[in-house]
Amino acid sequence: MPDRRFEDSERRFRLLVDSVTDHAISMLDPQGRVMTWNPGARRIQGYEAEEIVGRHFDQFFSEEDRSADLPRRVLETAAQEGVYQSEGWRVRKDGERFWANVVVNPIWSADGTLAGFAEVVRDETRKRQAEIALYESEQRFRMLVEGVSDYAIYMLDTEGRITNWNSGAQAIKGYTADEIVGQHFSIFYTEEDRARKEPARTLQTVLEEGRFETEAWRVRKDGTRFFAHVVVDPIYDQSGRHAGYAKITRDITEKRQSQLELEEARAALFQAQKLQALGELTGGIAHDFNNLMTVIRGSADLLRRGDLPRERRERYLDAIIETADRAATLTSHLLAFGRRQALKPEVLDLNLRMDAFSEVLSRTLGSRIEIVVDLAPSLWAVEVDPTQLETALLNAAINARDAMPDGGQLTLSTRNETAEGGDMVRVSVADTGTGMPADVVSRAFDPFFTTKPVGKGTGLGLSQIHGFAAQTGGQAEILSVEGEGTTISILLPRSLKAVHGEGAQGEACAIPPGLVVLLVEDNDQVRDFAADLLEDLDCRVLRASDASQALSLLAAEKVDLVFSDVVMPGMGGIDLAREIRRLYPALPVLLASGYSEDIMRGAASEFEFVQKPYGADTLSIAIASQLRGPPKRGQSASAQAAC
Repeated sequence: MPDRRFEDSERRFRLLVDSVTDHAISMLDPQGRVMTWNPGARRIQGYEAEEIVGRHFDQFFSEEDRSADLPRRVLETAAQEGVYQSEGWRVRKDGERFWANVVVNPIWSADGTLAGFAEVVRDETRKRQAEIALYESEQRFRMLVEGVSDYAIYMLDTEGRITNWNSGAQAIKGYTADEIVGQHFSIFYTEEDRARKEPARTLQTVLEEGRFETEAWRVRKDGTRFFAHVVVDPIYDQSGRHAGYAKITRDITEKRQSQLELEEARAALFQAQKLQALGELTGGIAHDFNNLMTVIRGSADLLRRGDLPRERRERYLDAIIETADRAATLTSHLLAFGRRQALKPEVLDLNLRMDAFSEVLSRTLGSRIEIVVDLAPSLWAVEVDPTQLETALLNAAINARDAMPDGGQLTLSTRNETAEGGDMVRVSVADTGTGMPADVVSRAFDPFFTTKPVGKGTGLGLSQIHGFAAQTGGQAEILSVEGEGTTISILLPRSLKAVHGEGAQGEACAIPPGLVVLLVEDNDQVRDFAADLLEDLDCRVLRASDASQALSLLAAEKVDLVFSDVVMPGMGGIDLAREIRRLYPALPVLLASGYSEDIMRGAASEFEFVQKPYGADTLSIAIASQLRGPPKRGQSASAQAAC
């Protein structure tokens, strides 16, 4: 009687085999004929059970494999070695090939004789196609990398050792793959970079920042250096584990050399342009000052005549004074253009200033020019030198008048603006004149550049605007269209300080007679001239040619005020003033200068000074200001002691 447990086990086993659909499971007799056929075999190989049972399994093989007697060798290997396992092409019922993973095991009976074979086949076509596609892609990528000769493309392991090498790397660095693979990539660095541990820093940067890029010197196999553009990226495997680095290097030595040559050419061109501008500047200065000196020298020669009528003597003296004032104005414009003008900034409400300034313009420009005032409400405050600002605007207005010979409209406007550099206040002078072509606009701020006839302008008006704006921390702009007009704007930084009130005007200046003034001046002629002015102002003058002599006189004499030049050999006027302030805190000090770096660096805010050239009126106002003490908030010394 059959064992029921055996029958149940066989039934469960058959149920298991018949439920498998992704594997073809079949039994072969010892000769290779198919004895059983499961649903997976039907799905994968296409045969129904009744079509294939009893037939030889060699019909699943390709013609090539049958010709090579592969079916027999499969069974023979399985019988001899206990298993046969391989992957290869198999054939479905419809003749289509598929990539199969095949395992064949021998089946032995209880008495040890061969009862047949168990064959398990799995369709791996998609996996195989993916592998082939990946392989082909890798081959194409390898061909691409190998074909690149302008770039060194290679990989490093996690320690920085080279793991592969392309033809570009060999061409650029000189090493063959056999020579360099396995070496550390620091071999390409200069001795200086290795001493600074640059290779290690490179790999650390890649891991910390995800990328490293630089341009630096690298070394070839023969020891020569080349300038390289280097990019290094990290490589991670599918699990996210760091697997190494990808490194791309390009030789940009020629490019760098070209850039250097271009920069040198630009520098040479810039130098040539500076020399040209300097030539124009010196030529303009020489022309204008020769004209001024001709008037002064000629008037002085005529004054030597003892028989000159009083009226002609007065005329020549007026000509000398007027010409000297013009020379001082020219010097002031030069200093403004060079940003060397000593400024006395005040916090201003520009709308109030511009409203008053428009009245000055209407009298200056004449009735043929209509003045329009367009002032923005709630205008921000600015901190500027009001005199220099009005001079700049007057220069712009005079240029506008000259551009409107038949009359026109001049608009004075203010606006608040916010730019990248911060909050700015724009002050503009716009005309309806002839306008300027682009080539003139590009040179309009150059010193001594003018389109006016000879003798009709110095060419310093617009350059003064440019210099003043830059020195104040702003900028000047020109917008001009031929036939439509020109707008000149000055952009000034916004000030958050409180606006200062206007100082009292009209107070009479008074210098006490017999005031003892210590005059410090290293130039003999200027010292004699200044002493004469002071004596004409009823002062008693003590003279010193340098700071050391001045300090000695202060220790020996009673002095009411010190009047010193700024630029002197040895201790300058600024340092002397500071030393006097330390030794004699209550003693007033007045400084005189045409130009000084010390004043530009901020000393103008520490001390009162008069601008050279000066006359009796200017000097008396400044002295009176010093004797009365510091000016009130927002009030200049000249306003406090106005005569």
